[in-house]
Amino acid sequence: MTRAINLALPEERVQTLCGQKGVKISAIESLPSGGTHLVCRTIEGADEIRRLLQKHLIAGPVRRFAFYRAPPSKYF
Repeated sequence: MTRAINLALPEERVQTLCGQKGVKISAIESLPSGGTHLVCRTIEGADEIRRLLQKHLIAGPVRRFAFYRAPPSKYF
C-alpha cells in the first residue's frame, strides 16, 4: 500500500477528518477536479482514512496541478 490517497472531498473536510482521527498529514493539495490528494505520515494513518472514507476514494490516476517553481531569488 501507499501513504497517498485521492479523495472526492474538499481539502478542508479532509483536514478536519484527519484531525478528528489523529491521522498526521505529510502533504495535502486540492485537485483540479475538486477532490483532494492526501499523503499521510504513516501507512497506518492512510489505511485508517481509506477505511473511514471508502465511499469517497478516487480510483485510478488523477490530474494534479503542475508544480510552480519560483524564479531564483538573490537571497538564496
